[in-house]
Amino acid sequence: MRTSIFALAAALLASPALADEAPDNGTITVTGQRDPLKLEQRSDAASRLDLTVMETPASVETLTQADLQFRGLRTAREAFADVPGAIAGNVPGNPAVVSMRGFAGNVVSILQDGVRISSSTVVQRDTNTWHFDRIEVIKGPASVLFGEGALGGVINKVTRKPTFDGNHMDGLLSYGSFDTVMAAGGVNYRISDTLALRADASNLSSDSLYDVDNNRTRSSGLTASLLFRPSADLSVLLAVDHYSDRADSAYQGAVLIPLAYARDPSDAVSTANGYVIDKATRHRNYTPDGGYSGATDTTIRSRIDLSLGSGWSLGTDLVWYTADRAFVNNGTRTFVAPGEGFPNGSIQRGLTRFYHDHEFWNVRTALGNEGVIAGLRNRFTLGVEYNHTELSSLRETSTATLVEPVDPFDPVVGTFPTNGTQYRASNVNFDSRLRTISIFAEDALNLTPQWLLVGGIRYDHMDLDRASTDYLVTPNTVTRANPVFEPISWRIGTSYAVTPGLTLYGQYTTAVSPVSSILLMPLANTRFKLTKGYSYEGGFKLAAFDERLTVTGAAYRIVQNDIITRDPTNPTLSVQGGTQSSQGLEISLGAAVTDNLSLGGSASYVDAQYDELIEAGGVDRSGNRPVNVPSTTAAANFAYRLPGRPVTLSGFARHVSGFYTDTANTVFVKGRTTFDAAVSWKVAEALTVALRGRNLTDAFYGEYSGYGANDIYIGAPRSVEVSLATHF
Repeated sequence: MRTSIFALAAALLASPALADEAPDNGTITVTGQRDPLKLEQRSDAASRLDLTVMETPASVETLTQADLQFRGLRTAREAFADVPGAIAGNVPGNPAVVSMRGFAGNVVSILQDGVRISSSTVVQRDTNTWHFDRIEVIKGPASVLFGEGALGGVINKVTRKPTFDGNHMDGLLSYGSFDTVMAAGGVNYRISDTLALRADASNLSSDSLYDVDNNRTRSSGLTASLLFRPSADLSVLLAVDHYSDRADSAYQGAVLIPLAYARDPSDAVSTANGYVIDKATRHRNYTPDGGYSGATDTTIRSRIDLSLGSGWSLGTDLVWYTADRAFVNNGTRTFVAPGEGFPNGSIQRGLTRFYHDHEFWNVRTALGNEGVIAGLRNRFTLGVEYNHTELSSLRETSTATLVEPVDPFDPVVGTFPTNGTQYRASNVNFDSRLRTISIFAEDALNLTPQWLLVGGIRYDHMDLDRASTDYLVTPNTVTRANPVFEPISWRIGTSYAVTPGLTLYGQYTTAVSPVSSILLMPLANTRFKLTKGYSYEGGFKLAAFDERLTVTGAAYRIVQNDIITRDPTNPTLSVQGGTQSSQGLEISLGAAVTDNLSLGGSASYVDAQYDELIEAGGVDRSGNRPVNVPSTTAAANFAYRLPGRPVTLSGFARHVSGFYTDTANTVFVKGRTTFDAAVSWKVAEALTVALRGRNLTDAFYGEYSGYGANDIYIGAPRSVEVSLATHF
């Protein structure tokens, strides 16, 4: 169903805006809130010392479930892209991949209830946000908390959990453009004074969230948890999470074509060779029928908190996770000039079949203490963590010359071969086993009631077994590698409360990251050591006017050393020694101007570059900007409740500057500004109806780039939806 059906309604809408945190009873307030940036909340991802965001010497952003609903953020990709200073894209192999503070992909860690299962580019899926109580974002390096990979930042998805505030139910039903249907519900049930249950289910289906041909998508989730609290000293949480998703003929973006052959050329991209994105191919999908991207994953977890008395406590997390993923898609896609049989030119295609069979389990226990040292308040934690990962990944590819090309404007995509033997250019299975033992410690010492000193250190022993089996060689060739890494990460930071409402902070922190995803890197790359990074950051956090105004600001610099480059004396040889860096400024604010009007906004600037990078052929990329890194982002929003009426208008504007899709900086995706809007009507105490519009000006823009520099994902066109939300 095309957007034009809803064009008139869309023009009347206003956008999701600043929303208050949802209390335990599920009530949501959108205006007149205090502490809109959640500075007095505690973040599970920022520290294990139970510090408030105001105390923490780091940049912390929080999106609550109320924020997600009022901003209309249905999926993880939409939520991550709403984080100030970040952008996100749905690359089929890396759904909801994030770029933040000048770094992207596997150097931004994504956690599931505080546990890092693997590289975000391996495990992250575009899950429904209904299941999250909140999404916490820690910007900058955080390896001291979560191990390798957390260089650009950390995103922690915190699942909804039971409460003892009584029995209540929540529900959401929406329908919108492209036949997009969302249905979700949850129940909190207080079984007794010591036992409570929470369960949530969701299902999203759409002809295509991007309005692309043959791209039916669906995602579902089922989460349930049981909380047992027999006394004030003991709490036991048992939980199970199950998610599944599938995108038919997964969208791999528009293909750049020469201006001379374009029917409706756009100015969304600027290239050194004169290639453009043709609006005439806006809805085209070149993946053969039967191709898809999909996954199912299940997590069983528990959390045990025990108070030992005299300020001592013990917390233990147990996690078991399993996932099956499939990526049956196009590989390379290249435009070829008109020739015999293809007067409009053609798209040559490769094919890929990648599969993951993934298992992971983890145990983490930490002993904490809150007490007094030499008359000074001190908070301390010491812990140990062990996890075990096994991943088997079959990876088949074809060359473009062995797959039938298609017309770019009217493609007959064909059917994905069920027996791909004749199509294989490579057929390799990677078997990876990773065992990690970690020891970590954190401490927060109040030198004065206003001055806090925070430090942390982490040691990891990472033992990786890798085997690669080539099935195209007879007998099958098996190669192996067994690298061991022993990184140490640390941080030191301080915060000072100048006044009760104004805190200044600074920190220095280090991080480590593999040269690529540790479970999937080519065996040749296992000889490389981990890259090392460091960051220093300073900023402020302000709460004024009885917390009706909250503002945060930060300035930072991040450096990553030992990235792969080429030997200057022998450019055919890959070595370590390259450097990438970023430095920037960020500011966010939220204001409850009156009981009926709330405002919010953010702005970020980053200067990111490859300080030292030599590529094949000895080409020097030093000074170029990294891929998928915009220099600026900005956002503004409002929510206004009509006096004396149960109607709220809201609006949201977001700007993202341009970014490059290649390290040579020859393909530049131009910036965009988009506007969303919504109007909601509380028709009864337990029922709210909302009409929402997205991308109201129908901006045509590139959202993110994919595996190749010419694969650019076009943002969703204008769309509208109507929703019903209930709580009782």
